[in-house]
Amino acid sequence: MAHLQRLLLLGGGHSHVEVIRRFGERPLREAAITLLSPERHTPYSGMLPGYIAGHYSYHDCHIDLEPLCSAAGIVFRRAEARGIQPEAGRVACSDGSLADYDVLSIDVGSTSDVHDMSGALEHGIRVKPVAAFLSAWEGIHAALRQGRQLSLVFVGGGAGAVELAAAMHHRLAKETSAGSARIAMLTDTASILPAHPARVQRIFERVLSGRGIKVHCNAKVVRVSPGRIECADGSSVDADHAIIATGAGAPAWVTASGLKADARGFIAVNAYLQSLSHPNVFAAGDVATMMDYPRPKMGVYAVRQGPILHRNLLHALRGESLRSYVPQRTALALISTGDKHAVASWNGIAFEGDWVWRWKNRIDCRFMATYRR
Repeated sequence: MAHLQRLLLLGGGHSHVEVIRRFGERPLREAAITLLSPERHTPYSGMLPGYIAGHYSYHDCHIDLEPLCSAAGIVFRRAEARGIQPEAGRVACSDGSLADYDVLSIDVGSTSDVHDMSGALEHGIRVKPVAAFLSAWEGIHAALRQGRQLSLVFVGGGAGAVELAAAMHHRLAKETSAGSARIAMLTDTASILPAHPARVQRIFERVLSGRGIKVHCNAKVVRVSPGRIECADGSSVDADHAIIATGAGAPAWVTASGLKADARGFIAVNAYLQSLSHPNVFAAGDVATMMDYPRPKMGVYAVRQGPILHRNLLHALRGESLRSYVPQRTALALISTGDKHAVASWNGIAFEGDWVWRWKNRIDCRFMATYRR
């Protein structure tokens, strides 16, 4: 009997859910496919601020991986990767087990970058991984609804930090007494949203100021301790909770695995989404960097990589030639302001309105509907 090729999908990120869906449309009989994920329900990042704001339920913004896998004949294993042994074709799992593969695809996302921030892992609440963040948020939300007064300080000034801060304010303003939550932001850049046009920055400066969210720019955080955040210039801010919403960081086990990585520790891949050091390993989404076409760590790029990743995994299993992929140079960003209002940022252009939020909502809901089983 011919040996079945073993395809191991590591992580339930945006690229992999599309790979799984496509295998469901045309199940692969000549390979045994397994998905390894620490969570059964994988979050859709575009809707998480809306969930925090109270616009969506948990179900609205999470994809259930188990029925998606079942429809494709894929084995779902709930476990987290702790390391990869690429020479042996093996992944070490958090439960002590090992998962063998002939072809490996990695789409585990990223973590919040805390490499130069002492105490952040022990005393901060990282936005990524999302499951742990949402658990912490539920505790904060419950405490504030019970009458506690808390200071919530975001570390980071990008779109993720701004959206979540605005979303929390919107939710808490409706459900708690005035002044119970004091929200602030610390960013090491000269302004919030440095990757976006000046008009987008001004809009969100107005929004955050109008809601009493104080923004401290040029404030590089170097230490997080219980109740306090310290900056490089010697200043400090009191914080009951430090919410770490910095840029993307690579999982520590990537560099330890021996896979070739970029300068920041992300898996280095070519235009086929294939590891530069191990041709039977593929990677997509935030955990990977396309060395010839580097792009920001944004969900839209992971979504677009899904179809080409599916095709190349299929071809790798069959020993066929791979197809190259060139990502778009710029991507539309739709950034919500907490209420049902949003700002569009694209290629130096910015516009805002309730209609932009409705547009974003239609896009997000249509995406999620694709993966309902």
